[in-house]
Amino acid sequence: VTADNILWILVCFHLISYFCILQFICKDTSKNDIWEERDMKVIIINGPNLNLLGVREPEIYGSLSMDTFLSQLRESYPNCTIDYYQSNVEGELINKLQETGFSYDGIILNAGAYTHTSIALLDCIRSLQTPVIEVHISNVNDREDFRRHSMIAPACKGTIQGFGLNSYRLAIEALSLL
Repeated sequence: VTADNILWILVCFHLISYFCILQFICKDTSKNDIWEERDMKVIIINGPNLNLLGVREPEIYGSLSMDTFLSQLRESYPNCTIDYYQSNVEGELINKLQETGFSYDGIILNAGAYTHTSIALLDCIRSLQTPVIEVHISNVNDREDFRRHSMIAPACKGTIQGFGLNSYRLAIEALSLL
């Protein structure tokens, strides 16, 4: 067994894992049947530098702005109220989480770089009643080592990463299953 064989096995395992997760999350969602049953109110909360989506490092984050993507997302889920908030300030993110964490059906949180450093966000998420899904546009496991550890993951219902802006779409689908 060579190192190349082991690497190939690991790559195949990860691809199969992602496929299985997608199959579970996305089953029967092409018709959006789940949204005909009930209305949901969710908020997407983005952290530092995510106000620059569409401009910042398009090779990692894509070239679509969050405003454009939000319009598409809202059109795809007409029975789901999708609010949006972005801040570069940790305390403001905590304030918004506390403001929405008891009255919304779900929170989709991309804490940006605070994901890897913020115990304050971890503690805040733990205090909420609303389920929180951690989202990352890029596959953080395919980037710098320090990005591979999430301080907030233990408090979140789950993490979705690596599917570009569609990570947010998958998070809405996941929330609908809770």
